[in-house]
Amino acid sequence: MPAPDSAPNSPQRVGVWLIGARGSVATTVVAGCAAVTAGLHAPVGLVTETPAFARSGLPSLSSLVFGGHDTLDCPLPKRAEALAAGGVLPPGLPTAAASELAAADREIRPGGPVPGDTRAEAELITAFAADMRDFVRRHDLARVVVVNVASTEPHATGADLPPSSLYAAAALRAGCPYVNFTPSTGLHHPALAAAAEASGLPYAGRDGKTGQTLLRSVLGPMFTQRALTVRAWSGTNLLGGGDGAALSDPAAAAAKNAGKERVLSDTLGTTPEGEVHIDDVPALGDWKTAWDHIAFGGFLGTRMTLQTTWQGCDSSLAAPLVLDLARLVARAQEAGLSGPLGELGFYFKDPVGDGPSALGEQYAALVGFAGRLEGPR
Repeated sequence: MPAPDSAPNSPQRVGVWLIGARGSVATTVVAGCAAVTAGLHAPVGLVTETPAFARSGLPSLSSLVFGGHDTLDCPLPKRAEALAAGGVLPPGLPTAAASELAAADREIRPGGPVPGDTRAEAELITAFAADMRDFVRRHDLARVVVVNVASTEPHATGADLPPSSLYAAAALRAGCPYVNFTPSTGLHHPALAAAAEASGLPYAGRDGKTGQTLLRSVLGPMFTQRALTVRAWSGTNLLGGGDGAALSDPAAAAAKNAGKERVLSDTLGTTPEGEVHIDDVPALGDWKTAWDHIAFGGFLGTRMTLQTTWQGCDSSLAAPLVLDLARLVARAQEAGLSGPLGELGFYFKDPVGDGPSALGEQYAALVGFAGRLEGPR
């Protein structure tokens, strides 16, 4: 595959610094960007490649340069081969994108903290921020967006900063906009509130909306608009891979489920009976199945039900959204925007800032945001 047009001294190149850079989502982001840039695959799932964004001045896919932090040491080319063997990536893509995957892998730096790491929080933040600044300097990048795509961590308690917040603090220190695509704490930690506000940087999150909650954000408004009473809404998720293992921890699962339940409360105006259960099924790998059972009442109290099944590949659903967000937030910084980007709630279960929860209204806000970004670069 020919390399993207990305001369080292080009001031228009934009960095995407991925936290969890050797995971399935990050690998799919890098390989997918290379495939679309080379014309091997259509930009399916990339909302930013639709006509509504044609005049928004977004950085091109070919201008993106990838790097990141991870605590794993499996090289991206090998990770891509494993994903292709599992049906996540198309056959042949790891070979076609070998140079792009290798280039991104060379830009991955050791994350942390890891077992036995004796560095204090301040030392870790300083080290992570130095990695980000070095990435900007060596590639002469116009800007870098930091995107957290790591596995979900348990809900933070106490004053100590969890890993996701250490990376978020480092992004602020390095002058990089931050996107939290996970349910992890990130910038939501109270200790970072003042720094986030003072930074003058745009940020977005949290917890990417890729499957069950995406469907809930469509169905919830449907019941409300048709004046139907939802009595109960229960759900089950079966998933494998790193996320499945991480979410087998009840504390991590609770952080994930909070966003799923919030969508229902916000769109229905009430909280129905029922819970969401998450089961780790390692054999599924990157594939997930979500079932929802909805009990609702109609005219004259008639009791009815709706059942849905969502089966998808988490990495393939998430990767185009990560590329969208990196481009949108980079352009937002270029346009002088700062603070929480509530108009990007379309992409998240638990969006920052103010905004609607119904998908249709969120999409309208996103298109309006695209209009705000229009203008000469």
